[in-house]
Amino acid sequence: GAATQGDGIQVLLKAEQEAQKIVGDARKAKQDRLKQAKAEAEREIAQYRATRESNFQKQLADQGTDSSSAAAQLERDTDAEVAEVQRQAQANTSSVAAMLTDAVTSC
Repeated sequence: GAATQGDGIQVLLKAEQEAQKIVGDARKAKQDRLKQAKAEAEREIAQYRATRESNFQKQLADQGTDSSSAAAQLERDTDAEVAEVQRQAQANTSSVAAMLTDAVTSC
């Protein structure tokens, strides 16, 4: 009767709330992982730039080369490597999003 139907509705409402919580938690976890990946990529880029700059300054001191052309080459090389790191980070972002979507939709 009516009591059984009411109980069924309550069960459905509770299940819907639990599903919404799971989806919300998955979204937050995804956002947290994306923030962490971005911060890690930025640290790696900064570390790479510092290493390249240090190597460049050492080469300048050792070789006494023309600093403007060497600096331009260093800048080009660094920009190319930074672009590659950013491309890889973007590719990983897509795979993380796909993985989370699969996990949430399979529940």
